[in-house]
Amino acid sequence: MCGIVGFVGQGNTKDILLAGLSRLEYRGYDSAGIALYSQPFTVVKAVGKLEELKKKVAADKECQLPYSMGIGHTRWATHGKASEKNAHPHLSMHKEVVLVHNGIIENFAELKNFLQEQGYSFYSDTDTEVAVNLIEYYYRKDKDILKALFSVQKELKGSYAFAIMFQEDEKTLYAMRKDSPLIVGKGENAFYLASDVSAFLDYTKEIYPVENREILSLSEKEIHIYNKNAEEVQRSSAIAELDQSQIHKGEYLHFMEKEIFEQPKVVKDTLLYACKQENEETAGNAVNSGNVGNAVNSENPEFSYEAFSMTEKDFQEISRVRVIACGSAYHAGWVLKSVCESLARVPVQVELASEFRYNHPILEKGELVISISQSGETADTLAAVKEAKKLGAKTLSIVNVKGSAIARESDFVFYTQAGPEIAVATTKAYSCQLAAGYIFSLLLAKAKGKISKEETRSLTEELFLLPGKIQQCLSFDQEILPMAKELKDADNIFFLGRGLDWAISMEGALKLKEISYIHCESYSSGELKHGTISLIEKGSPVIGLLSQEELAGKSISNIHEVRSRGAKCFAIRMEDIAIEEEDFAGSLSVPKTHPLFAGSLLVLPLQFLSYQVSLLKGFDPDKPRNLAKSVTVE
Repeated sequence: MCGIVGFVGQGNTKDILLAGLSRLEYRGYDSAGIALYSQPFTVVKAVGKLEELKKKVAADKECQLPYSMGIGHTRWATHGKASEKNAHPHLSMHKEVVLVHNGIIENFAELKNFLQEQGYSFYSDTDTEVAVNLIEYYYRKDKDILKALFSVQKELKGSYAFAIMFQEDEKTLYAMRKDSPLIVGKGENAFYLASDVSAFLDYTKEIYPVENREILSLSEKEIHIYNKNAEEVQRSSAIAELDQSQIHKGEYLHFMEKEIFEQPKVVKDTLLYACKQENEETAGNAVNSGNVGNAVNSENPEFSYEAFSMTEKDFQEISRVRVIACGSAYHAGWVLKSVCESLARVPVQVELASEFRYNHPILEKGELVISISQSGETADTLAAVKEAKKLGAKTLSIVNVKGSAIARESDFVFYTQAGPEIAVATTKAYSCQLAAGYIFSLLLAKAKGKISKEETRSLTEELFLLPGKIQQCLSFDQEILPMAKELKDADNIFFLGRGLDWAISMEGALKLKEISYIHCESYSSGELKHGTISLIEKGSPVIGLLSQEELAGKSISNIHEVRSRGAKCFAIRMEDIAIEEEDFAGSLSVPKTHPLFAGSLLVLPLQFLSYQVSLLKGFDPDKPRNLAKSVTVE
């Protein structure tokens, strides 16, 4: 949540800031603003979409002047409602400092009381205004900018990434961070600052990562980095791995559509990432040849323990697994549980990260805590990882962003290869999390001696067939339309499944809720008759997932129960699961795969269903209301 941008140097500052904020819209926001360096600062804010800010900037004569430095922000309300007074940037009381902030200041109330005793007054309800006034307080005390920033660093508790301008210094942009993402880009006679490299990728690919508790000063041609001990750090720049095509929609109408269609590639890339180095080239050639299965049968790539930063011994020592995650990642955890317990016969417990610390967790010796997060910055999950470490557990993170807070905090890490995911509702990152869970389970089963070499090879080959089968499922883009039209006006939709199908149905229900705003619930089919069936009435839409042969008969029986009470039933099934077509208002079948991996195929029509319903209802699937991509507050 929240996105920050900053610029100093030669360029059209106003347009660079607005373009950067456009690239950060995916993070979720309800207000936005920019500050341009002038005397006094030129600050423009607006509530609502970025277009509202752009209109105000275009109408403001002050904003049309040339500027060499500025900062910008998209805010998702935490302290105080969405309003102009609470929107960033925030000015200090004496208007000597202005800043933007991503994160949350936990001790803001205590600091606010202190500042009020020093004569400071406040115009907003935010924790950020406390931070900017604290910076000004120390600056006015010593008239030394860096000294003031180091003093503030010692006082603040919580998380923050700040971009800061001082009235005194017309040529320098300052920044500091703790547990919130921040990255610097180096251009020609310019420096860029942002929460995400995508904000300035149109201008430069040369970057400087910013480490925790570092403070920076940026001018037109120089960068100075200081560690928490106020020592200057020498750091070489690097080239961003992303390219512009990854942050543009290209031929697609929406990023969500683009990212659904990218799933064959990113799942393949995640599988290859998990292979031993010597197998990567042959496996890569196999996948790229378009005949994945046949090529893999001859080349036999192997998954590597080292892909998880672990050894075989580390896997052998695992006696239990605890998965902590939020949202879609939590649903991926339920799939991991089912696959892992089936293959490795190791017990797995799945918990909401937001509840983990407050459930008085009891962690046993040999228990591995796995955190799953797309951004690697999810505050609830990060706090849960820290709690698990405090309790003595080893921790593994499955994340999509290198060097993210959760990755740094964990003992072991596996990086999914989804690339940047711009749409707020996850699709490709979730699919990569599923793949990571399969691979982890397979390696654990292998290390524990629960499956033979032949079984390991067979399951590995089946996994490498998935990208091609996911590619086949992309045809559901249009095939799902009749079902979407039937469901778009529904008030309530029920998703049913057994075992793994239930785990996938939870993700299907969430996806439809997120971007169509229809109330959807997922239930284990067998549990429906224990209360929830009372909600079924004539015309109630019910979507049944059918991929587990041993459970399909029971699930179909449960569907008959709701159909007899007037429900309108739809089926999404694996192609070898037989159904009576007249029992269903519509059905789609996915290619046959190993039942443990069926979720990777079932989720495609569910994603397309959500996308098409959102379009039919006239909504923007990339930017659902009230949601943020990266939730960095608890």
